[in-house]
Amino acid sequence: MATTADLILFNARITTLDPHQPAASAVAIADGRLIAVGEDARVMAHAGPLTQRIDCNRRRLIPGLIDSHMHIIRGGLNYNLELRWDGVPTLAEAMERLRDQVARTPAPQWVRVVGGFTEHQFAEKRLPTLEELNAVAPDTPVFILHLYDRALLNAAALRAVGYDRNTPNPPGGWIMRDSRGEPTGLLLAEPNAMLLYSALAKGPKLPFDYQLNSTRHFMREMNRLGVTSVIDAGGGFQNYPDDYGVIETLEREGQLTLRIAYNLFTQKPKEELQDFARWGGIVKPGDGSDFYRHNGAGEMLVFSAADFEDFRQPRPELPASMEGELEAVVRLLVKNRWPFRLHATYNETITRALDVFERVNRDIPFDGLHWFFDHAETVSDANLARIAALQGGIAVQHRMAYQGEYFVQRYGAAAAARTPPVTRMLEAGVKVGAGTDATRVASYDPWTALYWLTTGKTVGGLALYPAANLVDRETALRLYTQANTWFSGEEGVKGQIKVGQYADMALLSADYLAVADEEIRELVSVLTLVGGKIVYGDDEYRTLAPPLPPAMPDWSPTRHHGGYYKAYQTTTPPQHAMAAAQCGCANSCGVHGHAHGKAFSAAVTDKEQGGFWGALGCSCWAF
Repeated sequence: MATTADLILFNARITTLDPHQPAASAVAIADGRLIAVGEDARVMAHAGPLTQRIDCNRRRLIPGLIDSHMHIIRGGLNYNLELRWDGVPTLAEAMERLRDQVARTPAPQWVRVVGGFTEHQFAEKRLPTLEELNAVAPDTPVFILHLYDRALLNAAALRAVGYDRNTPNPPGGWIMRDSRGEPTGLLLAEPNAMLLYSALAKGPKLPFDYQLNSTRHFMREMNRLGVTSVIDAGGGFQNYPDDYGVIETLEREGQLTLRIAYNLFTQKPKEELQDFARWGGIVKPGDGSDFYRHNGAGEMLVFSAADFEDFRQPRPELPASMEGELEAVVRLLVKNRWPFRLHATYNETITRALDVFERVNRDIPFDGLHWFFDHAETVSDANLARIAALQGGIAVQHRMAYQGEYFVQRYGAAAAARTPPVTRMLEAGVKVGAGTDATRVASYDPWTALYWLTTGKTVGGLALYPAANLVDRETALRLYTQANTWFSGEEGVKGQIKVGQYADMALLSADYLAVADEEIRELVSVLTLVGGKIVYGDDEYRTLAPPLPPAMPDWSPTRHHGGYYKAYQTTTPPQHAMAAAQCGCANSCGVHGHAHGKAFSAAVTDKEQGGFWGALGCSCWAF
């Protein structure tokens, strides 16, 4: 291992998550890995004449966050097309963004708001009406996906998708109609979301080079939030290898700024076994690089085991064929030593799946193979014991932060008190990791997930859990870092700030361990490193990050509205204050008073990331 550092970060408050050295103030990095962790003076001994030194100004430095379940590959293909309502506090603000984007979007393109929000986050506690959508956008198609329970289409979008009085309802979905039998624009999943998927799939798509650009912008957005690794759980309309060309091109060109482990998700009912048999001849778990590697099967193993997560609807009864179909696939996977994951919302699904797993294990021992359930909101203590006995895990996501109100309405507050029972999972010896299930069911913001884990509150402010089902902040952070390495088979190489591990870290806008509960959701990173390279910078570190090309196309919502809405307040960096003082443009009292002053929003992108100042009408590019 090298002894002279390429980069040293010092004067930090470091949470290492290494029990042998839980705190430090400096790190030294060489060849993408940590070569020293400790006090400033000792770490500075690794400096050479070419070593870059960065003063962390006593900010909190943490291991880079790892999302154990999201849909980064599919989401990246469309990120630049989507107007995000994630975190927007009022419907009025959301509709203003929509109105602005409608004016900017050329025909025949759509304006899309595709998940990541809930009506409960809005002060108004409601969705827009179809009348409001048609008034804002009489000619431009507008598609709004709310979780996986419904979609709202204005009249122009209905025309674009071709739905009329003769369009039949698909199995498990409803095209709502008026008294004349004409579609109103409301699509309901009852409970199957395929209707919502298929309507969205009819929209225009980005060409390949635009998808490359879109994926880079989505990764930069994740880096802004302190995320350095994700496990991609596959997804509907995400065929392998056809829909992986963009991410593989970026990996070959060295442009990935996230480490991505990917699972393969079967696409056609009754053809699942053939899919996994065919893929077994193409790729094996672990194939790839430090930045892009295959991680096994799931989260869909067989369609008959899919129990959906729309708590507005009753729990679906799975077909009698489920066990036989699942067993055939699991036998193949265990025989070939493929790790696997299975989407399972309800305890009833988990019980039936465990019957299958235990039967297979008697014939072909799992013997330490990494396997786990995703979600498991209503898993019982008895099934936790069964999962632990098979050395399995559970990847939990903050879906209840977006749907908790609906769960309480259907099942009651008492039933919601352990959805999922995170503390009981840990006590039972089950491997537990945290994530988001972004981008449609919930937002990709990790800080909302950490807020949910530690406070038990929904984004609408409803307190779901008693203290017994909450974890402390350091435990939650561990579930979002070190614990998640088990789910990708990367234990010991990342997830901590420890000598020998990847130099994946995030320097935070405020101290996660000290801020008030409600401020957790406003956290972002001001400096993110992956493999020792700076992939995102803001505030005093703004000039250290490599610029991105502007978002494509030029009317992209990403250019003008960015990603997750944050009300993060920052002090004024000296270079911004100077720019504000020197700016003589007509908008200085409005734009620069906001942009350069105390109310500067970290959600705002800079010139290279999309020309926000120009969008506001400011011609000054002083910084």
